[in-house]
Amino acid sequence: MDHFDLCVIGSGPAGQKAAVQAAKLGKRVCVIEKAQVLGGAAINTGTIPSKSLREAILHLTGFQGRAFLGESNQPRQKITIEDLISWCNTVIKAEIEVIRGHLIRNDIEIINGYGAFQSTDWVVSVNGGDVRAINADHILVATGTRPATPSDIPFDGVRIVDADGLLRLQYLPRTLLVVGGGVIGTEYASMMQALGVKVTLVEGRGRLLEFLDSEVSEALQYHLRQTGMGLRMGEKVVKVELVDAPDGAAARDGKLVQATLESGKTLKAECLLYCIGRQGNTEGLELEKVGLTADNRGRIKVNDRYQTDVPNIYAAGDVIGFPALASTSMEQGRLAACHMFGKKTDSVAALFPYGIYAIPEISMVGWTEEKLTEEGVPYETGVANYKEIARGQLLGDHVGMLKLLIHQETRAILGVHCIGNGATEIVHIGQAVMALGGTVDYFINTVFNYPTLAECYKVAALNGANKLAHV
Repeated sequence: MDHFDLCVIGSGPAGQKAAVQAAKLGKRVCVIEKAQVLGGAAINTGTIPSKSLREAILHLTGFQGRAFLGESNQPRQKITIEDLISWCNTVIKAEIEVIRGHLIRNDIEIINGYGAFQSTDWVVSVNGGDVRAINADHILVATGTRPATPSDIPFDGVRIVDADGLLRLQYLPRTLLVVGGGVIGTEYASMMQALGVKVTLVEGRGRLLEFLDSEVSEALQYHLRQTGMGLRMGEKVVKVELVDAPDGAAARDGKLVQATLESGKTLKAECLLYCIGRQGNTEGLELEKVGLTADNRGRIKVNDRYQTDVPNIYAAGDVIGFPALASTSMEQGRLAACHMFGKKTDSVAALFPYGIYAIPEISMVGWTEEKLTEEGVPYETGVANYKEIARGQLLGDHVGMLKLLIHQETRAILGVHCIGNGATEIVHIGQAVMALGGTVDYFINTVFNYPTLAECYKVAALNGANKLAHV
């Protein structure tokens, strides 16, 4: 009989961190992974591949140097899909080995197979004809998600693809329709536009990434339009089909993808990327055997301890829903392991940062202006534009901006919002100050290296303090 203190189903960010945390507490742990490689979607099809693609595009196109050298600056005159995939695969392989090393060093048993519940403390792993029964005191579901693929969208992996399929394309399309302006759709749309693909992004809501501060979201939309991207906001796609291309059109095999909008308009492109929603990987888990159910998007409900309605069964990561980021999934997995084994831990969920790796990148932590207004919290803003920061000039980034939201009475930092180079890095300075209860005066009285993007904090703090003092 195989008995473990913890059985983790899924080796993505949540599963990895839960397994390692439990092992550090002296527990016997196993991880069941259905794929031949570790890391889940984050390493193999999502976070790492997409961010690797972004870095490859920025490097190979010379995008960062265009402010100085002009639009013609492109180190590689012809960039192929092979160039991009090779770059991504190098990073993916390295990350897989890092994860394997972490699990092995902590004596965590890796079991290849499909995990399914038999009872509240029994799981079977099926790998081909091999079946292994596993008894565990605690079980964590960390199976992640996959792109939603509605039956009325004729995906073919060539012209009509989901987010996973984009990285398996055998060619670079000259024109691309992106359906869905969420995080994934926005990231890929901006990357492909930087690569020289003519992109049109269709989003049913009034603006992109509505959870962001509106000023940042609007700045992103303005920048994307300036790069030549077409944005169709407030529009919904009701039909997708292949049609014959008109004479002279850029098309593969004489065909184009046509998207019909609810308004009656039609859009055509060589390729269509569908990025609306993701589906939890809960089919096959046999949740009904332990009295659990997933919602219509395959998500599992948990409490604030990441515990399901069955006390010894937990869930973490994308499979439990928003925010569905690799960073938050890692922390959820760690916290779940701490809770199940009684280790006291502190976490500031309200200060989880959000990072969007579009071009330009975006990050935020804390409250937005809209939320503060809705809650009746008195606040002031402090803004620093990259173009007034020496480091911003050195980088040629005239789009970037950092904004602080400051409580009018206590001077506490309520939110940090950033767009531009290094946004996902410098946001952590504000996150740390917020977590420790700091005020705007910390940034006013602190000396930052010069020239750095971190200097934005001092400039924004002084700007906000001047507004508070009405000067």
